[in-house]
Amino acid sequence: MIYDLQQTDDPRDVIHRSVQALAEGDIIGLPSETVYGVVASALCPAAVQKLADLVGGPAGDPAIPKAPPGQMIPPGQMIPPGQIALCVRSSEAAGDFLVPRTTLARRLHERCFPGPLTLIADCDRKHSAVGMLPASVQRILHRFARPEGETTGEPTGATSPVAFRCSNHRLLSHIHRYLTAPLVWGEFSSSDDSAITTAASLDDHLSQQASPHPLPVLLDDGVSRYGGVGTIVQLSGNSWQILRKGVIQRAAMNQFVKPVIVIVCTGNTCRSPMAEALLRDILDRRFGREDVARVLSAGVAAQRGHGASPQSVEVMGRRGLDLTGHCSQPLDDPLMSMADLVLTLTRQHRDAILAAWPNRKGRIHTLRRDGGDVSDPVGMHVDVYEQCADQIRDELEKWVDTLDEDFFPSTPDKVTSEGHNGSDGPDAPEIPEE
Repeated sequence: MIYDLQQTDDPRDVIHRSVQALAEGDIIGLPSETVYGVVASALCPAAVQKLADLVGGPAGDPAIPKAPPGQMIPPGQMIPPGQIALCVRSSEAAGDFLVPRTTLARRLHERCFPGPLTLIADCDRKHSAVGMLPASVQRILHRFARPEGETTGEPTGATSPVAFRCSNHRLLSHIHRYLTAPLVWGEFSSSDDSAITTAASLDDHLSQQASPHPLPVLLDDGVSRYGGVGTIVQLSGNSWQILRKGVIQRAAMNQFVKPVIVIVCTGNTCRSPMAEALLRDILDRRFGREDVARVLSAGVAAQRGHGASPQSVEVMGRRGLDLTGHCSQPLDDPLMSMADLVLTLTRQHRDAILAAWPNRKGRIHTLRRDGGDVSDPVGMHVDVYEQCADQIRDELEKWVDTLDEDFFPSTPDKVTSEGHNGSDGPDAPEIPEE
């Protein structure tokens, strides 16, 4: 049955029927924010196998795609990795499955989940919650996440790639509330390279693929929000590459993978603006470009919109650094949610931030490696500002020395699979402007 969510009087009844179908081992069709696809409970091996057969052909082999009647798929073409993915309920839940959770994997799932992104990463089944799923489900997840050109469909050793996604669509969010298990998501490659963005187009596609129609429930919520496919990114250590271009374009991905360093003082007019300018200069000298990371500054008691103090501007100007465009800002949730590293000018600043964001404890440190304070030069002679700037630069140099290679991701230029280009949607996470 096709249920029109935009016409029904009580969508809760439709959600309950969908959850019941999944719990009983059926697969259902529904929208995500990108395309329409099919889902099954990850604890129902028969349903996951049926889903894999629909998406990938006989035995769920992604190397043997099905073509609509009368149309041919070019020889050797395989289903792009990531079209079957483990669909988790939240960014926090992703952390239980994305193990080992590398710095880059953590950064992307925190910034992009829920949203139109699929992440493919090596997964240690001995330590990840993936290892608690039925063995046949694990094998299917591996087959549809394997690198292009790999011929074996069986996991090798304890670690194998798995595709993960976390949808931002309300229907999937409601279904996750009632199911104790994650879902397995499947989507389809259309022979004419068009995205399946309506319930009618999914119904058409499945009617040509299988007889009788394989879905007891198909949920219709109108045209999908972004009207195009999601972006698929493969991770390997601190390297990443786009396997399929989608609604999150490369320019946005380049921002999402960058580390964000926030330097915090009180009013964001003296010490932290100087530290921000100095750190950018250090990164520029070390890496040949300052945009290897996003460097921001803020204040625990700052008002928005004030410029840097005249002494700070003068001292930075003597070093060839420009603070004339600085605009103060308070430390807030958007900044903290993006920050990989927060450096405070004093212990008091660190304590205040920890009290407000205790879950970020591991990322909040004093700028001085010994835990001491950098004294506030406000109201002092410009020579005091010079001494303060020297101390800040020395401490920043030490911090950059300690950051391992995983902190700064490697970005290959290769795009292995062309897909639909789209614009970043309104729900894509944003990194605050400098």
